[in-house]
Amino acid sequence: MNKTEWMRSFKFLLFSVSAGGIQLATDALFLEVFHFVPWLSYLIALVLSVLWNFTLNRKFTFRSANNVPIAMLKVAVFYLIFTPLSTLWTAYLTGDAVGWNEYVVLVATMLVNFVSEFLYDRFIVFGKSIDTAVKNK
Repeated sequence: MNKTEWMRSFKFLLFSVSAGGIQLATDALFLEVFHFVPWLSYLIALVLSVLWNFTLNRKFTFRSANNVPIAMLKVAVFYLIFTPLSTLWTAYLTGDAVGWNEYVVLVATMLVNFVSEFLYDRFIVFGKSIDTAVKNK
């Protein structure tokens, strides 16, 4: 992997950590203050973090000039698959049958999301449009 790809991966990591912070804080707010069920709290927090992460990574990590609605639609397709699956496993793993801690499940889910979304964004969402927003010098 060349230096540019290492930097791209590092930026994605940093923005994902910031999105993760938003997701953790929002999830905690809805769990602890509003007493939402874990799956609903997770779902709301996920949507907010996805919007944040998409915006920053499109502009700064992948520097893509592609059509924003099309790129967002591709991300929506990813989340149309990931969200129901992760919501179901969150409900199952935090429910009476397994009883895992909500935050353990959330962090594990966020790690799965991080890896799978990076690969999806890198090769499918922004693959052919990477660095197209770079200004001419």
